[in-house]
Amino acid sequence: MFRILFYLVVVFLLGLGFAWLAERPGDLVVTFAGYRYEVSLMVAAVAIVAIVAAVMILWWLIRSIWTSPYTVARYFRVRRRDRGYQALSTGMIAAGAGDGGLARRMSQQAAKLISSDQEPLIHLLDAQAALLDGDRQAARDKFTAMLDDPEMRLLGLRGLYLEAERLGEREAARHYAERAVENAPQLEWAVNAALEGKTGEGDWDGALKLLDSRRATGKDARESVASRRAVLLTAKAMDVLDADPQAARTTALEAHKLRPDFVPAAVTAARALFRQNELRKGSKVLETVWKKEPHPEVADAYIHARPGDSTQDRLARAKKLQSLKRNNVESALVVGRAALDAGEYRLARESCEAAARLGPRESVYLLMADIEEAETGDQGRVRQWLAKALRAPRDPAWVADGYVAERWAPVSPVTGKLDAFEWRMPMERLAQVVEGEEDFSPAPAIAAPKEEEEADEPAKAEAETVVIEAEPVEVEKPKEAEPADAAAEAVAKPEKPEPPAETAPVNGQKAASAKKDNPAKPPLPDDPGVDPDDKDSSTQSPFRLF
Repeated sequence: MFRILFYLVVVFLLGLGFAWLAERPGDLVVTFAGYRYEVSLMVAAVAIVAIVAAVMILWWLIRSIWTSPYTVARYFRVRRRDRGYQALSTGMIAAGAGDGGLARRMSQQAAKLISSDQEPLIHLLDAQAALLDGDRQAARDKFTAMLDDPEMRLLGLRGLYLEAERLGEREAARHYAERAVENAPQLEWAVNAALEGKTGEGDWDGALKLLDSRRATGKDARESVASRRAVLLTAKAMDVLDADPQAARTTALEAHKLRPDFVPAAVTAARALFRQNELRKGSKVLETVWKKEPHPEVADAYIHARPGDSTQDRLARAKKLQSLKRNNVESALVVGRAALDAGEYRLARESCEAAARLGPRESVYLLMADIEEAETGDQGRVRQWLAKALRAPRDPAWVADGYVAERWAPVSPVTGKLDAFEWRMPMERLAQVVEGEEDFSPAPAIAAPKEEEEADEPAKAEAETVVIEAEPVEVEKPKEAEPADAAAEAVAKPEKPEPPAETAPVNGQKAASAKKDNPAKPPLPDDPGVDPDDKDSSTQSPFRLF
């Protein structure tokens, strides 16, 4: 565009010049070697322009002839390079499609047409072709050779890291990830791998330093860094809580500031504050997180803030929590448990019934069983509530990669991933709950104890039997018309099958601990009796760490 405008301007100026000369006629006289030449001014101007044009054309011809060998050589060189890049492009597409033979042929053709020093992608195509052919050692050699090239160093480290992960060489994989972080702290895969290594060793300071070295770009990246930093700070505070409460307080409060809704950070900060007799500040931290995310651990720390409080004091604190988050299952359960400990059974029943209406689950029915046992001692009704608890949805728990833990941990014990634990309902009994015929939404009220009972009530209560089958769980009651002898025979010979394997305990339930066994946790991928890092001395690692 600018070139066209330049040409137009030049032509316009030439036209103006010739027009100016045409309006001012005159003669040009030149005397040379005794001769006198006289021409008009216009003819002289045209002759001068023609001479200049002729000189330029002559110079162009001479220059073209002089540089013709170089021009011809460059033409063939460019053509050869284009063919090489075409072969390289075809080879990369073939490698992505999984065609190892075509990728190998295109790699060899590209290496002939293009120098590998000029185009580092040839090394990558060679490594990809070797991986497709199953020659892992050749691929590792290619990736190792890339480390000498500054442009290909990160690619080589990435390839070696993936190969080390595939072979289970955790130390080598961590080494390559740390080297990649040193060269490019913005790489997500390198930071995550290095963090897993640091957190696996419990080196929280090293993990924090590594995380701080990452240059986060974008809002999502900054939020991710802040979230993981809060997890690391919380883990560090939990480690030093007993030895150095002041350091734990500072670290946990920083984590709570980064993630105000993060329950472990708030609970750790509150416990550190309580140990320093800062009850008001610690309670405020727990109240803040309770408004955002009601959690049993928050309630437990809040209610037992002062070890010497009476049951009435703990009940008052439980009611205060309920006032902060009304119409919530956790709020109702907190008040129900505190009221049961304080001996206020009516309030405990009302709170438990409200929790059952809001969200029926295992802990609700177990608490109903505790209330019934403490107030009336009616074992028949206790067994009814325990049977309902067997079929009810499980309580939320800390779950990471299918592993259910009683307490939060910064890393997953299965994969070693940071911040993997989530507070949610385990999925083990989801199919049973969905397919179950019993509806848990309408929970019957707990009957208040009667001072005078009918004479045949004890016999009926004893005649009630709970028959627990493998699946589903049913509660069978004798009909009213059934004779007393048949009921007595049923009581004399009750069936006692094994409880279902998916029965899970709920924290704080006395009836659960008395009647049910703890569930078996899913096993780890590796045998806990075998150290995965213990390598046979005769096996030599194929990786060279430098």
